[in-house]
Amino acid sequence: MIQTKDFMDNLGHWADICLNDDRIDLGLYEKYDVKRGLRDKNGNGVVAGLTKVSKIEAHKMVDGVKTPCEGKLFYRGYNINDLISGVVKDRRFGFEEISYLLLFGELPNAKELKQFTDSLAYSRTLPTNFVRDVVMKAPTKDMMMSLSKSILTLASYDEMAWDISVPNVLRQCLMLISVMPMLAAYGYHAYNHYERDGSMYIHRPDENLSTAENLLRLLRPDMKYSMVEASVLDLALILHMEHGGGNNSTFTTHVVTSSGTDTYSVISAALASLKGPKHGGANIKVVEMMEDLKGEVRDLKDRDEVESYLKKLLHKEAFDKKGLIYGMGHAVYSKSDPRAEIFKRFVRQLSEEKGRVDDFELYSMIEELGPKVIAGERRMYKGVSANVDFYSGFVYSMLDIPVEMFTPIFAIARIVGWSAHRIEELINMDKIIRPAYTSVMKEEEYRPLSER
Repeated sequence: MIQTKDFMDNLGHWADICLNDDRIDLGLYEKYDVKRGLRDKNGNGVVAGLTKVSKIEAHKMVDGVKTPCEGKLFYRGYNINDLISGVVKDRRFGFEEISYLLLFGELPNAKELKQFTDSLAYSRTLPTNFVRDVVMKAPTKDMMMSLSKSILTLASYDEMAWDISVPNVLRQCLMLISVMPMLAAYGYHAYNHYERDGSMYIHRPDENLSTAENLLRLLRPDMKYSMVEASVLDLALILHMEHGGGNNSTFTTHVVTSSGTDTYSVISAALASLKGPKHGGANIKVVEMMEDLKGEVRDLKDRDEVESYLKKLLHKEAFDKKGLIYGMGHAVYSKSDPRAEIFKRFVRQLSEEKGRVDDFELYSMIEELGPKVIAGERRMYKGVSANVDFYSGFVYSMLDIPVEMFTPIFAIARIVGWSAHRIEELINMDKIIRPAYTSVMKEEEYRPLSER
């Protein structure tokens, strides 16, 4: 798209006007008791709703004082550690089972799980010529944009797209959960072919395989993978499926659902939220940061050198100069993120299989040093620990998953949580979500055009 010089000059001028006129004095937020980011000055979220889908525990009351504790995450009342342990102990894939739990509130028995898994497999199809007519048209390296385009277009193939009754919404959600891996993988292959002059592979999913297995099958030219690879990816999907109603994309799901709109629009809005680098795109920043570290630190086993680099990050002297150690800290957790703790147990096994133990040890060193460096440089209102994004990007890179697919994999998992919260909002919805904004503008006297 070519723009004239006059247009670009005007655009710069208009942007300057916005930057000057729309800026609000930060002191006014405190004056009017506004919770910026819907969080108080201690980082606690403003309570905006109730949910039975999941629970995050980061603090306990001790003698009437709110005290940080080791992080816990519960799906429908079940500790995530217990759910993961059950799957690992039985040496099976758990994404489908935990999806059933989040959607219906109870763990399935063998018969129910088989029925549910068969339903997902049955729904794992796209309309005739959809890949050719939609996914392959206007390919982009932004896979989240590609997903949004595909999901919004799927509404055109649904004669009941606007029906928001629970049975119909459930049908739509199960279909989208099923086809999301296909839309993401095909979108990547289209981009790789048309934009990077690579080969394009359009593999069909296998109805006898799990979601994790099918995702690797769809992505890889030879459709091959090891059981360790598929199992670790399955665990990654489970850990990313749900995280309370207050995270940005799930809150978006509640807000947009409360307006009474359709499922396709809601999921597209959630995708738009998740793609942001402050939310689902954070694991990409971790991988990029680590690559920069490797270029700047001579001895990657020297703790002092690595610590010096981390301090440079905080002082805005290294990497993207944002003053952040990516993968460290979380909006809710303080002492630990249980998802990161679980992830780490399986990352070592995968790093050994992939010959990347040195990388794993570097990540472990930074996990240890990062919180200490941050505590020494910043005034903290709560503890800091590695979050799930710290290890997830490393895992995906060991699985030879392209960087462009990192956030889509998050979406492939989180759409289960979004679906559960959408249904919960529909069942309990009686008011559109509409928070208040206090106006701080000054009133102006109108002047005719000829007098301006």
